[in-house]
Amino acid sequence: MYTIQTLNAISPAGLAKLPPNLFEVDNDTDTPQGILVRSADMHEKPLPESLLAIARAGAGTNNIPIDKCTAAGIVVFNTPGANANAVAELVVGALVAGSRNLPDAIAWAQGLKGSPTLAKDVEKGKKQFVGPELRGKTLGVIGLGAIGARVANAAVALGMEVLGYDPYISIDAAWSLSRSVQHCVSLADMLPRCDYLTIHVPYMPSTKHTINAQTLNLCKDGVRVLNFARGELADNAAVLAALDSGKVAQYFCDFPSEELLGVKGAYCTPHLGASTPESETNCAVMAAAELSDYLKNGNILHSVNLPDVQQPRAGGRRVCVIHKNEPGVISSITGVMTSANLNIENMVNKSKKDVAYTMLDVTGNVDASLAAQLAGVEPIIRVRIL
Repeated sequence: MYTIQTLNAISPAGLAKLPPNLFEVDNDTDTPQGILVRSADMHEKPLPESLLAIARAGAGTNNIPIDKCTAAGIVVFNTPGANANAVAELVVGALVAGSRNLPDAIAWAQGLKGSPTLAKDVEKGKKQFVGPELRGKTLGVIGLGAIGARVANAAVALGMEVLGYDPYISIDAAWSLSRSVQHCVSLADMLPRCDYLTIHVPYMPSTKHTINAQTLNLCKDGVRVLNFARGELADNAAVLAALDSGKVAQYFCDFPSEELLGVKGAYCTPHLGASTPESETNCAVMAAAELSDYLKNGNILHSVNLPDVQQPRAGGRRVCVIHKNEPGVISSITGVMTSANLNIENMVNKSKKDVAYTMLDVTGNVDASLAAQLAGVEPIIRVRIL
């Protein structure tokens, strides 16, 4: 029986992926084997020795101490793509709303309440909100993952010319992308051609301020920029300067900040990207499934700190080893198996930066001393026998 702790409200559809004969949800426990979390900040939360895995019901993991988890042999999962449709729909809505000046038009129309000449005021005032159609215009998409690909495909369906830039595009994303999306080899190749620009990349040190003074200077005058990925991907000071000069006509951002609020041309929404019932359900279901498969079978899919490793059970016992990615570890592991007179039926090993994961299906007499013997090998961080 595995004990699961939830740090936020998790959709019942997700919890249903944890059958009660194998899992117990106990939010008061001090010794969980798994944690399901959405937005709760875990940086100051102690990591009990019992904890084997954390599943984040969402894509971002900034609220989880990844390095501490890796050092302790705790697998951290996220749910890439589970909220992709929700975010993509919001971006398409912002494209339309921005192009047709809907936020300003709605605010202006609200001010007409009580006017005795309402109809005349409407006809006279609407000219100030005239905006271009999307059809025939050019959209640049930075990042062609699950969300970026959906936005690109939707824009193609709206009749836009779509340019895409992603030096790390995955095979799955490439297959899902419309053939009408033109691939650009650099931002310098793409930005001068864009009437609209949207960014969909994860936030990390290498992507911080991707939208900056230099990249904005490459854009057309009057470009409309959308950021529904992470606030830190844009340099707000550069965006404000570009709005002031007219280089940027509008900046739509799902991450309000003090300096952006109240600025003409800057439109902030309160982090609505994944705020749909469908998205919350999808994220919870995926997170619970990842957690369940790891705890029951040792399989890893969509981990941010360990490599993805999956294989069917081959009978016997399964030995799961998290270890440093150093020479000689595999031979040490197999040496322990040989000394224990165990036959290795299947073995897979993959690494991710400085850490690696080895999973073995073995037959023979697996006794309690095996885990202790493996744990005694210095580069090994954690051992599980299933």
